[in-house]
Amino acid sequence: MSTFQLKSKFQPKGDQPQAIEKLVGGLKKGLTHQTLLGVTGSGKTFTMANVIAQIGKPTLVIAHNKTLAAQLAQEYQDFFPDNAVHYFVSYYDYYQPEAYIAATDTYIEKDAQINEEIERLRHASTQALLTRKDVIIVASVSCIYGLGSPAEYLKEHLKLAVGDKLSRTELLTALVDIFYERTNADLELASFRAIGNSVEIMPPGEKQIFDIKLEGDKIAEIIEIDPLTRQIVKKHDSIFLFPAKHFITNEDDRKRAIKAIRLELEERLKFFEDRGLLLEAERIKRRTTYDLAMMEEIGYCSGIENYSRHLSGRPAGEAPDTLLSYFPKTVDGKPDFLTVIDESHVTIPQIGGMFAGDESRKKNLVEYGFRLPSALDNRPLKFYEFEEKIGPAIYTSATPGEYERLNSEQVVEQIIRPTGLVDPILEVRPVVQNGDFPGQIKDFIAEAAKDIKNGGRVIATTLTKKMAEDLSLYLKEQGIKAEYLHSEIKTLERIKILTEFRRGTFDCLVGVNLLREGLDLPELSFIGILDADKEGFLRSEVSLIQTIGRAARNVNGRVILYADHITNSMAKAIGETNRRREIQIAYNTKHGITPQTIIKEIRDITKSLESDRDRAIHEILTIELKDIPLNATASGKAKLVKKLIKEKAKQMSSAVKELDFETAAMLRDEIKELENSAKSGGKNST
Repeated sequence: MSTFQLKSKFQPKGDQPQAIEKLVGGLKKGLTHQTLLGVTGSGKTFTMANVIAQIGKPTLVIAHNKTLAAQLAQEYQDFFPDNAVHYFVSYYDYYQPEAYIAATDTYIEKDAQINEEIERLRHASTQALLTRKDVIIVASVSCIYGLGSPAEYLKEHLKLAVGDKLSRTELLTALVDIFYERTNADLELASFRAIGNSVEIMPPGEKQIFDIKLEGDKIAEIIEIDPLTRQIVKKHDSIFLFPAKHFITNEDDRKRAIKAIRLELEERLKFFEDRGLLLEAERIKRRTTYDLAMMEEIGYCSGIENYSRHLSGRPAGEAPDTLLSYFPKTVDGKPDFLTVIDESHVTIPQIGGMFAGDESRKKNLVEYGFRLPSALDNRPLKFYEFEEKIGPAIYTSATPGEYERLNSEQVVEQIIRPTGLVDPILEVRPVVQNGDFPGQIKDFIAEAAKDIKNGGRVIATTLTKKMAEDLSLYLKEQGIKAEYLHSEIKTLERIKILTEFRRGTFDCLVGVNLLREGLDLPELSFIGILDADKEGFLRSEVSLIQTIGRAARNVNGRVILYADHITNSMAKAIGETNRRREIQIAYNTKHGITPQTIIKEIRDITKSLESDRDRAIHEILTIELKDIPLNATASGKAKLVKKLIKEKAKQMSSAVKELDFETAAMLRDEIKELENSAKSGGKNST
């Protein structure tokens, strides 16, 4: 029986039942590569949730960016509320990798800002994989980067149980050994504090406090406490505490690694000195000597991942441990989990390109004496290594790439949408003015006006950002309310523009490539693809099909491709779209289905951020007016502000658990402002 319990008010419809049956059947037959060719809006995630529920194996879902991964994680959490669904992405809010530019003799030191909440989620992911079987990890391609040995991570954990013989000093020493930090202030992730015969601990993977009560040299009680309210959540007979860092090595292995690093340093110094490269020799000697001193003194150093090959004892060139190493294996060592690669036409090439980019940067660092050659083994997986380390894979995309087409033992089509909507009507018209035809711009304006008059929204896709800006200005001059959208516009501004577009604040959106994947615009009824015959990335078969798919959520959806001749990419995209339309229309006719435009609530994230911030200020004012006496001291005001900070921290924690990172980020900013207010005795809050 599967350990996954799928919960949904919907039942599989349209093509979903047959897709689920075929994919599950393929997995049971031992197929290792399958593709779910699902059109836009056909419910590919729901289909995969049903497959996971039936197969019952731990699952890795890989997406090509953090935002998409967060959306998928939220969907899977909704489908599997009683199972362990986790989110694993790069934990950097900001990341500047270490680099050296030889042409300008510029060394760029690594600079990064770690997001504490995402780091916690990464630890929660690895801990779930080592302790449970009902696990779904939704990850970005950061999952193929070096992470540290799961064997060491598991070996170095602490198991604390009521009745264990353990003194206070032994417990404190054990926590320090797995990189927990001692504090006398409020607990943060991976920290502890000792209060009398109690030791309070906050693990790296969860924002809960475990109060270990000691009597003599024994553990008397283990109590889980809410860190904000200090209320008792539950009492435990035993708990597991995992290390605060993924890169961890026991003392014997660390000594062996330090010896190996010293030997490599000697070899590298001889290499540079024999060639008269004294500056490079001095660089590598200074850097490595300092790192070795830190490892000997505290067991850790900044950039310790660059020594991961020595720490793990791996031979040169061998693949590093990654998140994939934490997934279960069969008794004969083969991967025993399911892999789902979302939007595979984008994700697969991204996975394949990671190694070369990383190697190019590190080779410069090694050549000029900033890193030892072993740093090259701190790297992402090569593509063939990735293939070897994953279990059976299912690729999901509306436009599978060449890799999926060549390797899939079964391609399952999911063309019928549960809503009955069909792919849009396509038409090809010329670009240049010819006889009575006015040219693509004037024709687009005339066609757009028809849809706008009937309450629809329209999109024009151009080849460049400059063209998008110029066209939107021209459309405004012609009386069409238009705005442009491209990658140089900031994230929150993009959200505002899309929300206003859906609401009808303006009627025409002009954009470039970012209008392909991920846009959900039910109001969109007409797309004009300008210069559709200009072969290239923006007018490839995949790009054209993705763009056409944006109009598939409206019953009146139609697309005009402006081209003076039919390219190979256009012919394939038109042929595939018409093939799907025929199948969809035949299905609707047979089952008496009348397609209906999707009705979806219009939500503006930025408005919610603004209103939440306003509410926060209002709360502060309310507390001050109600609870603060006129003669209250500055410290009294600060205490009340601190109370509000705790409440906001609780709200932020809840938002992160729900993977609502936009709200969490807003609350984090509010907390920073309130902390500044507390420091000034509450003055800033008014």
